[in-house]
Amino acid sequence: MANEVGYVEGKNVAIEFRWAEGRHDRLPALAAELVRRQVAIILATGAGGGANAAKAATSTIPIVFTTGRNPLDMGLVASLRHPGGNLTGVNFFATELGEKRLELLHALVPRATVIAQRSTICATTSLRAAW
Repeated sequence: MANEVGYVEGKNVAIEFRWAEGRHDRLPALAAELVRRQVAIILATGAGGGANAAKAATSTIPIVFTTGRNPLDMGLVASLRHPGGNLTGVNFFATELGEKRLELLHALVPRATVIAQRSTICATTSLRAAW
């Protein structure tokens, strides 16, 4: 997709990856390293605090995040309509939709008395940057 808009990795864009490898205590140092490298943009993915670490590291480099949690509750943005600052992103509303999913399941299987949910906590929090 980047090629379609004229970006060619190694020619006019570089993409750097930083992985916390499940160690969330590493995120501040990883974010600080990207800031020192003066990247053009930071992409923070995962629910482990990558966006918070990036926000703490810079108020000038644009940060784009993805999260399943409410970014207001995480302290990332001032409001969903007008995030403010240098952050914007995508919220999957995973937490907020839990109750609605349960309602839908109950409508589909009204006789169910016990419902279990299996989830996997993923430790793939990462920071990526491009310039």
